[in-house]
Amino acid sequence: MVFSAGVLAGFVDSIVGGGGLITVPTLMLLNLPPKMVLGTNKLGSTFGSCTAAFYYLKYKLANWKDAKWGILFTAMGATLGTFLVSYVSNELLAHIMPFFLILLAFYMLIFKKSGIVEKKARLGVITTFIILGLGIGFYDGFFGPGTGNFWAIGLILLLGMNLKKATAYTKIMNFTSNLVALIIFASSGLVLYKLGLIMGIGQFIGARLGAKVVIKSNAEFIRPFFIMMVLVISIYLLYKQFSPLYTLF
Repeated sequence: MVFSAGVLAGFVDSIVGGGGLITVPTLMLLNLPPKMVLGTNKLGSTFGSCTAAFYYLKYKLANWKDAKWGILFTAMGATLGTFLVSYVSNELLAHIMPFFLILLAFYMLIFKKSGIVEKKARLGVITTFIILGLGIGFYDGFFGPGTGNFWAIGLILLLGMNLKKATAYTKIMNFTSNLVALIIFASSGLVLYKLGLIMGIGQFIGARLGAKVVIKSNAEFIRPFFIMMVLVISIYLLYKQFSPLYTLF
């Protein structure tokens, strides 16, 4: 079950993000402590995001020269966010983020050409990665859901990327924040390595397949899947808040 969830999550996550919607509930079915679920999930997710990032760099959808700035500041933001979540409640973010994601989906629906073709950048590369790296990296460490979607829309709006190119850079940044969080969880003894590695092998396979789909497709193909996943994450977060059947942790 864990392996199969990893394959599916790796495939979905490498294309549009949101793989955690598959892996986290799967691990929860095993009745693990919540923090152990999150730590183990980070191990599996690190395999998937690393695989996708490798292929996007290999096929030059992203380049190291620009990505290094995002990696640096994402690592800084994620470190702060992951440490802070142990001391400060993220309940406020849990309440407001679904509505931000819904607005993001409506933006993509209204502006039909957004993310289809590359446009002129509004900010420089370094400035953009400082802002997005610190901000979204912190968010990923502190809360998490929708991180890839926020990265993609940020790169589209600020650097004028199309969705295909933005997806490639997003996976590099996801790998960075996943790795930072994994190190912190592991240092606290909150990772079940056997389960995490089984899920990680599945995510490796799924991410490799998903990355090939992105490499061979265009932004118009990715766009509807992106919008759909944004809405799915929004519904999931709202369900966690308001359904009496779901225990929010």
